[in-house]
Amino acid sequence: MEGPPFAYREVGEKRGVPVVLLHHLTAVLDDWDPKIVDGLASSHHVIAFDNRGVGRSGGTTPGSVEAMAHDAIAFIHALGHEQVDLLGFSLGGFVAQAIALARPGLVRRIIIAGSGPAGGEGISNMGSVLQNGVAQAAVAGKHPKHFLFFTQTVNGQAAAIAFLARLNERAQDRDTAISNNAIHAQLTAIHAWGQGDPARLSEIQHPVLVANGDDDVMAPTINSFELARRLPNAQLSILPDAGHGGIFQHHAIFVLQALQFLR
Repeated sequence: MEGPPFAYREVGEKRGVPVVLLHHLTAVLDDWDPKIVDGLASSHHVIAFDNRGVGRSGGTTPGSVEAMAHDAIAFIHALGHEQVDLLGFSLGGFVAQAIALARPGLVRRIIIAGSGPAGGEGISNMGSVLQNGVAQAAVAGKHPKHFLFFTQTVNGQAAAIAFLARLNERAQDRDTAISNNAIHAQLTAIHAWGQGDPARLSEIQHPVLVANGDDDVMAPTINSFELARRLPNAQLSILPDAGHGGIFQHHAIFVLQALQFLR
């Protein structure tokens, strides 16, 4: 294909409509929870990729969600797929909405997790929340995801430890860490999205499953309720005692919900 190369991984039998995974701020391929990927791949063709300028993908990360969506569409077309399902987590949830608006015929069903609409409450603050979480982690000697993705309850912190252990299971062919320039571009895109207008959500007629934890500090949970309210064909799943990474904490429940929804 023309343009920069995309790094990607495929799991599951290559048949039917594939599920394309769209990832969060700072994430590369190795940040996808194996429990989510393998769970979906039990009955679906799953494709995870690094968007432009992220991880091992070439090019420069754009500073808008809409440009990220354009790159994702180019990637999907390059693989030859005429229709896909989308699972967008956090920033990936913004990109999923933008893809559905730009190329509605390309999308069959959408799962949006830990995310929110354009102009959503607290979305523009995600960069400062990230900085605070990194600072807290440095003081505590922990990974930032302990503070950003999970509640500070006993259950939340136990889930953080288990999640981070799963992310470290892959011993070979690990992805390249995201660059500071790419993170800066992503933060620029997120801030602009947080200042945007959600009015066009009513145009997304696709079936959408909206999922989140009940105490998300990065994309405040109220945004998931707002997505479900504004999207014409949405269902909502709020996971208990869970934060931004609620789908990772409650991976078994989420995978069952996702498989039922995609079916």
